[in-house]
Amino acid sequence: MAFGRIPVREVSPVVEGGYPAKAVVGEAAPIRATVFREGHAAVGAAVVLTRPDGTTSAVDMRQVEPWGLDIFEAWVRFDAQGDWTFRVEAYDDRWQTWRHDAAIKLPAGQDVALVGLEASQLIKEALAATPARAKDRPVLTAAATACAPGASADALTALTTDATLDAAMRARCPRQFVTPTPDYPIRVDRKLAQFAAWYEFFPRSIGAHIDAKSKRWVSGTFDDCHPLLERIAGLGFDVAYVPPIHPIGTTFRKGRNNTLTPAPDDPGSPWAIGSPDGGHDAVDPGLGGLPAFKRFVKKAKAAGLEVALDFALQASPDHPWLTTHPEWFTTRLDGTIAYAENPPKKYQDIYPINFDNDPAGIRNECVRLLEFWIAQGVTIFRVDNPHTKPIDFWAWLLDLMHQKHPDVLFFAEAFTRPAMMQSLAAAGFHLSYTYFTWRTTRWELAEYLDEIAHETDWVLRPNFFVNTPDINPLQVRSGREAAFAIRLILAATMSPAWGVYSGFEQLEYTPLVAGGEEYLNSEKYEYRPRDFAAEPNLDLLIGTLNRLRRTHPALQALRTARVHETSDEQVFAFSKTDGDDRVLVIVSLDDASTRTCDVTVDLASLGLPVGAGLVLHDELTGADFAWPGGHGTVILTPAQPAHILVVRAA
Repeated sequence: MAFGRIPVREVSPVVEGGYPAKAVVGEAAPIRATVFREGHAAVGAAVVLTRPDGTTSAVDMRQVEPWGLDIFEAWVRFDAQGDWTFRVEAYDDRWQTWRHDAAIKLPAGQDVALVGLEASQLIKEALAATPARAKDRPVLTAAATACAPGASADALTALTTDATLDAAMRARCPRQFVTPTPDYPIRVDRKLAQFAAWYEFFPRSIGAHIDAKSKRWVSGTFDDCHPLLERIAGLGFDVAYVPPIHPIGTTFRKGRNNTLTPAPDDPGSPWAIGSPDGGHDAVDPGLGGLPAFKRFVKKAKAAGLEVALDFALQASPDHPWLTTHPEWFTTRLDGTIAYAENPPKKYQDIYPINFDNDPAGIRNECVRLLEFWIAQGVTIFRVDNPHTKPIDFWAWLLDLMHQKHPDVLFFAEAFTRPAMMQSLAAAGFHLSYTYFTWRTTRWELAEYLDEIAHETDWVLRPNFFVNTPDINPLQVRSGREAAFAIRLILAATMSPAWGVYSGFEQLEYTPLVAGGEEYLNSEKYEYRPRDFAAEPNLDLLIGTLNRLRRTHPALQALRTARVHETSDEQVFAFSKTDGDDRVLVIVSLDDASTRTCDVTVDLASLGLPVGAGLVLHDELTGADFAWPGGHGTVILTPAQPAHILVVRAA
C-alpha cells in the first residue's frame, strides 16, 4: 500500500492473482498507469521491458486524454516469444516543468534571466549524458548557446516550441526521483494464439457411405479427409479442428437426434469416449486407427494447416478407466456412477471425472495423454467443458505445458459465466469461445466489441465461431444467404481468431425444434456427408475474408478496435488500426432489406486530424469513396451487406 516519491497507481496490465497478462509476438499493446505528484511540477513515466533473455529496453509513456485523470500510456511491441516482465518508472520531469513555466513567464517578461539559467543548467546535464546518443549533441549544443546569459525572451521562447530539442531533452535529460513499480509478468505467445481461422469438421462424415451389401453406414476415415484439408487450406483457414477421435462406447449410446434408441449402425456421440478398443490414447478403428491419423497430420502440415484435437476429460461407461480407475468417478448413494447432466439435459452415455478423487493420479494421466498426442503432431487442444473441472487443476496443467511445450495452444470451450471464463483464461488458456453467437443488435455488438478489445483483452483472447455442433444460431433461421454472410463478416473482422463449423458455408439452418439452438439431424449423433461443391455456398466470401485478414495487419489486431456512429440501428460500424493500416468495417444487420445510412468516423481513433477528408477503398467490391470531414453515406443491400474499407487521409 506504500506510495513512492512519485506515486504510480492503476498499472495495466496486471492480472489478479499474479497470472501473466497475454500478448503475442509482433502485437501492438498498450501499457498504462496513473502517475501524479504533489504541487504543479511535471511528471514523466517510462515502461521498462525485460525480454525472456534478460535484456531490457525502455519506452517513454505519454499522457493521454482525459488530461485531468493523469493517465500515461505507451504502446509497445513484443519481438520474441516467452515470458516477459514490465515495470513503470515515474520521475520528476524537470524539462517539461521548465517548458510549462517558461511558456507562461517569458511572454510576461517575468524572470527572463532566471528562466535562461534554468534552461542552461538542464541542457548542460543532458549534454553530459549524450555519449549514447551523439546525434543529439548538435541540437543540445545549439540550445545551450541560445540560452547563454543575456538571451532574449524571444530566443528562450523559441526553445519551448522546438520539437527536435524537446525530443532530445526527453531522451537525455537526467531523471530525478525515479520511482519504479514492481515487475509484472506478460506471457508472449506465438501469433496463432491470437490470429487464426478455424474450420471444424467430423472426420467420420467425410467419405461416409452406405454399404451396398449390408445397407449400413460405413464410417469415413482420416485418409478420406485429405481432399478436405486441401479445400480448407485453399479457403485460407489455418486450423483444422476435429472432435474427439477415440473409440466410442456402446452403453447408453445415443441415436439420431439424441434419442436413447440407436440403430445398429448409429455411430454415437464422439464425446462418449472409450470402449474395449481403447480410451483417450486410441483412435476409433472406423477412422483408420493411429496410422491414418498420423498421415492426416502430415497431410495437414503439408497444406499449411495445424491440427486441433478435442481434449474431453470424461468417459463412456465402457472406458478402460472404469475398470482400472473406478475411483476417478462419483458413485451415488444408490450405488450407480453419476453420469453427466445439465438439467433438463441428460448425457447417460458420459461419466464425468471427479477431480477430488485421486487428484495426483488424474493429473499424471492427463499429462501422459497430452504428451502422447503432442508426440503425434498435435499442436492445439480444444478443451471440452473446462468450466466443469477445477480451475486450480487447469492452472497447474497449463503452466506445466507452457514450460515443456510453449508452442502448444489450448482453446477453452466454456460458454458460461463471465467470472469463470475470465478465470480460465487467466489460468492459462490461450483462446476462449465467446458470447458472439448471442450478440445480434448494434448496441450489443458495440458493447461486446468494446469489452473484448479494451476490458478483458489482456486476459481473454476471443475466438468468434459463427456456429458449433451445439449452436445453430438464431440469426440465420431466415435461411437467406445474406444472414449467413453478415455473421461471417462480423466474426472474421471483429475478432482476430474466428471459426466455422462445417455446413454453415452451405447455409444449413434447420433446427431440431422451432426456436431451439440444436440442429436437426445433428452430426453429433449421425454421419453427415456433404457435397462441398454444391451450390449455393459461401466459399468465395470465406476465401476473401481470410485473404483480407492476412493482407491487413489491422484485421489481426484486437486492442485498436473502435465503434463509430451510424444513423441507422440496423448498421454497425467499427474500425481497427495497426500502424498506417486502417480498416473501417460497415455491416448491415438486416438480411432482407436495403439500408441507407450516414456514418460518422471518429478520426482521432484512426490517428487522423479533426476535419480530415477520407479516401476509402472497398476491399469487397473494389469501389472507391471520398468522405469530407470523416462523414459519408452508405447503401447496403442483402446482395452486398457490408463494406470493408481501407482508409487513408485525403
